[in-house]
Amino acid sequence: MRILIVEDDAALAEQMRQALAEAGFVPDVEHDGESASFAGSVESYDAAVLDLGLPAKDGLSVLRDWREGNCHWPVLILTARNRWSDKVAGFNAGADDYLTKPFMMEEVVLRLRAMLRRQTGSGSTVLRAGGLEYDVSAGRFTWHGQPLGLTAQEHKILAYLMHHPGQVITRAHIGEHVYARDLDPDSNTIDVLIGRIRRKLGDPSLIVTERGQGFRLVAP
Repeated sequence: MRILIVEDDAALAEQMRQALAEAGFVPDVEHDGESASFAGSVESYDAAVLDLGLPAKDGLSVLRDWREGNCHWPVLILTARNRWSDKVAGFNAGADDYLTKPFMMEEVVLRLRAMLRRQTGSGSTVLRAGGLEYDVSAGRFTWHGQPLGLTAQEHKILAYLMHHPGQVITRAHIGEHVYARDLDPDSNTIDVLIGRIRRKLGDPSLIVTERGQGFRLVAP
């Protein structure tokens, strides 16, 4: 899942980038409002962590730009302000959640996972597709109750499919949401990873190849 971090404090932004990468996300970082507004208009993200106090353009303006540009992914606002009026302004601009500084990195990860889970329409912390289960809070897969051993990239691809059950996901879409923006995997790489996931599941029918389109996770 690809996450945009917008934070002008370089040290804090790097801490978040490392924490999200360790949690299995693919984080991109911007440090000012103008760059963040542009990134949201040309890149595809699953969620964003947005500081309100930014140079060049404030966070609320960036959020309004995204929403007016039909960017509907969930946004977690970060701010040093703790006034109720600031929270109301953030939610009115289109924020999905709010976190006041200082905060623990683990809470950023948990809130992002909760926002992404809500997007699937699931109130549970566990996503299911037949015998496959994904504990979103723990970031852990099981197959018929047994731990499923996956590489980092296999994990990211399968997690993305679990968040979009029944939808046809193109190879380009997987590349955009599973790899950092400076990496551009070819379709053969993605096909190989999908093949390895199928073999580890022992059930090739769970992930269907839609000829000429992409892949679809079947949710019985």
